Amino acid sequence: MGLGRGNLAQCSSSIRGDEKMADLLGAANRVPGYDGARNTGAGAAVRPGDRPVQNVPDPTRVGRADPRTEQQGADNALQSNIPRYDSNLGTFLQRLRETPGLAQALRKTLVLLRSVVQTPGLQAGVAQEIGSLLEMLKLDDQGFAQFLMEQLQSGNRFTGPLFAMLRQTYDALPGEFARKSLLEFAKRYSDFASTDHIGKNMLELLRQMQDYLPGNWRGKLAELTARLENGLAAGARGENLKLLQGELIPYLGEYVSRTHDLGPLRDLVSLLMLQVTRYENGDEAQMLQAFRQLGGYSEMLNSLSQLKDDAILNLLKDTGTKGKENAAHLSFADALADTAAQALRGAFGPDVRDAFGEIMRSLLMQQSVYMPVNHAFFPLEWNGKLAYSELWVDPNAKERDSNGDGPARDKIQFLFKLDLESVGFLEVTLAARGDQVDLQVYGPESVSRNGELIAGDLKEILERNGFSGREVRVSPLEKPLALSDVFPNLFEGKQGVNVKV
Repeated sequence: MGLGRGNLAQCSSSIRGDEKMADLLGAANRVPGYDGARNTGAGAAVRPGDRPVQNVPDPTRVGRADPRTEQQGADNALQSNIPRYDSNLGTFLQRLRETPGLAQALRKTLVLLRSVVQTPGLQAGVAQEIGSLLEMLKLDDQGFAQFLMEQLQSGNRFTGPLFAMLRQTYDALPGEFARKSLLEFAKRYSDFASTDHIGKNMLELLRQMQDYLPGNWRGKLAELTARLENGLAAGARGENLKLLQGELIPYLGEYVSRTHDLGPLRDLVSLLMLQVTRYENGDEAQMLQAFRQLGGYSEMLNSLSQLKDDAILNLLKDTGTKGKENAAHLSFADALADTAAQALRGAFGPDVRDAFGEIMRSLLMQQSVYMPVNHAFFPLEWNGKLAYSELWVDPNAKERDSNGDGPARDKIQFLFKLDLESVGFLEVTLAARGDQVDLQVYGPESVSRNGELIAGDLKEILERNGFSGREVRVSPLEKPLALSDVFPNLFEGKQGVNVKV
C-alpha cells in the first residue's frame, strides 16, 4: 500500500500540529513493552544463564549456533506446518505433503469440464475441443494398454538403441570425469531436441513483457520480438543469439535499471535469460563436438563418432522423433496442455481455472529434482465407469535383507493410486525382482472383505504373464501411503549440500 504525495503532506502537517497522533508510518510488528513512541526504557540484559537464549554472541570467540529449532520445524519435515528456511529438501517434502492428490484433482476437473460443455453460449470450437479431450478418455482393454505404453514412452526423450547403449556405457565408466562428459552431451541433446519448444517459450515471455511496459518502450520490444520470430522460423540460431544477447536482453535490462522495476517484468526477464541459455546450449556444432568426445569410452561409440556430421544428426533426430510421424501418442498430452492453457487464462470460469491450477501444481512437484522416480497419470472412462490413476516407478530401487546384511539387490518399485467410480480409492504397491513379485493392495471395506478372492485372482494373473507372486495381500486402506514410505530414497538429498542461502 502506498501513500500519495498529497496524503503524505497531509500526514506530515497533522503530525506537526498534534504530536499525540498515532505513528502511522511506524513498524506494524509491535513488541510487548516497546510499542510506545516514548518508551525508551531498556529491558533486562540477556544473561548467559537464561534458558530461552543459548550461545550468546561473544565477539572475542567463535560460538556455536543456537540449537533451538522450534522456528524451523526441523524435527519432522513431513509433519510440520511451519515454513522451513534451512533446507531445500525440507521445503520440497513439506510442499509435497501439502499438494492436493492428482486423482482427486482430475476427478474434480473432468466433472467441471463436462458441465462447461453443456453450458450455452460458449465460443465457437470450445465445446468441440473439450469434447474431443473427454472422448480420448473412453478406452477399452486394448485401447488402455496402448494408451498406457504411449504415455510412458512420450514422457521419456532418451529412448532408442543409441541411448540404451549410452546408459550401459555410463554404468561401466569408472571415472567421474567420463560420466560428466556423457551427461554434458545428454544435456546438450535435450536442449537441441527442445529447440522449437524453447523458441515458443521465448516468444511467449516477450509477449507477456509488453503488458508490463509503458507505451514508449513497448513499440521497440514488439519490433525486436517480430525479428526474433522470423529468425526462429528460419532456424538462424547464430543470428537469433546475437539479437537476444546483443539487443533484446540489454534493452530490457536498461528499462529495469532506469525504472528500478523489481516486479513481474524482472521475473520474466530472468525466465527469458534461462531460455536463452538453453537455446545457446542446444547449438548443433557444440552438440556434435560433445558427441565426438564420447568416442574414447567404448568401441561402438568410437565407431559412431567417426561418422560425418549429417549422419550423426540424422541418427540423433531419428532417435528423438522415432514414432512421432503418426504423433497419435502425443495427442492426449497436447490436448490437455492446450485446454489447461485456456483454463488458466480464465476461459472456462474461475472454478475450472482453480481446478487446473491444482493439477499443474501437482504435476510440477512430480518433476522436481528431489523426485528421483518416474511419474505418470491416466484419467480414463472404461465401460462407462470413470477411473483416475496415478503411477510412480523407481527402476533403480534397492532392497536389502530383513536383517540389513549383505549387498543391496536391484528391484523395480511401483506405486499406484486409483480412484474408481463405484469402488472408491485404491492404492497398490508392487516390487519386482526378476520374475518374483510382491503385490499389496489397500482399499475400502468392499475390497478388503473379499481380500482372499482378489489375492487369488491377482496371483493367477501374475502366473499367466510369467511372474511368481511371492507375496500378494489385500488389506484395508487406513490412511493414504506417503511417497517417502514406498520410496525411501526420497530422503537421499539429506546426504548432500542441503541449505538455502
